[in-house]
Amino acid sequence: MTIIVETIATLRAQVQAWRAEGLKVALVPTMGALHDGHISLMRAALERADRCVVSIFVNPRQFAPTEDLDKYPRQLAQDLARLAAAGVHLAFTPGVDEVYPKGFATSIAVGGPSAGLETAFRPAFFDGVATVVAKLFIQVAPDLAVFGEKDYQQLCVVKKLCRDLDLPVDVLGSPTVRDAEGLAMSSRNAYLSPAELAIAQQLNKVLRKAASSLQAGAEEKATMADARKAILDAGFDTVDYVEARESLTLAPWQMNSDGRVLVAARLGKTRLIDNVEIAAS
Repeated sequence: MTIIVETIATLRAQVQAWRAEGLKVALVPTMGALHDGHISLMRAALERADRCVVSIFVNPRQFAPTEDLDKYPRQLAQDLARLAAAGVHLAFTPGVDEVYPKGFATSIAVGGPSAGLETAFRPAFFDGVATVVAKLFIQVAPDLAVFGEKDYQQLCVVKKLCRDLDLPVDVLGSPTVRDAEGLAMSSRNAYLSPAELAIAQQLNKVLRKAASSLQAGAEEKATMADARKAILDAGFDTVDYVEARESLTLAPWQMNSDGRVLVAARLGKTRLIDNVEIAAS
């Protein structure tokens, strides 16, 4: 049975009770609209901890005024059923006023891996992510937290947040879950029409080809230009970025080193992101 709590005080009381029993606690932060990718994060948490806390909170501070906060899918009853089926011990489902009470005036900005990529198109995004994640880490005080590698820049930012602020949380990146055609699972996939879905399923194929070319020694600028053209030729409307970056810091990628090819592209009303590994040769 999944315990459902809406207040920080109740959350802390339950976690403290688990601590008194000597139990290890994991946290999986989410914005709900749960899919198989989220469930894989919970399984990873349950493999490594005695208790799993999942937060469901659509964080307004990571949405720009022009973005889809009001339209973001919300399906709490269905999400709670999935958490129970997955064996999650506690769901934290606070309201906005619980997370950001009247007079809230603090924001956390993480440098380094937040530079460029998503920030070039969503300037306030990672400040909103860092702020809410820091609050969750303080509220839950988990031993570990699990994030998906699909949101790779976010994962790097959260790891940097913990390193710089000495937060005692082990941040684990869990591999991206994909459909049979390689499309990364995302809550925003629900926005895609059948025709758009077929186009979206080409995105990862283009990335894998680009990563393979870089591993084989291809010139980076030409490879990224080819990837951009291939994404547009597949039917995407625009490409916000497709870039090769170093795996840990997200600094510009250097040949023969571990890296990632990261992309954001728009298809109709939907913006998709993805990434693939560049293995060091």
